[in-house]
Amino acid sequence: MDIIISDHALFESKRRRIPLELIESVARSPQQVIIMPAGRKICQSKFKDVSSDKTMLCRVVVIDSNNTRFVITAYITSKMDKYWEV
Repeated sequence: MDIIISDHALFESKRRRIPLELIESVARSPQQVIIMPAGRKICQSKFKDVSSDKTMLCRVVVIDSNNTRFVITAYITSKMDKYWEV
């Protein structure tokens, strides 16, 4: 599957200091996928933040079309209980 990162997602990754490698990794192989309205999906994975030594959640909002995953935006949160689906 091809991964295309939007200009908005590139801007937000720089602003939020999220490595593009992390965004691409979560988009390509998420631990969890949540289906949203309007054909969007949230791909999310837990990871260990080395600077804070905490487990964090990277959430990547995507739209799938044919064999392409288009990344709309991404963010990192510590609120596992709010977003992780059991």
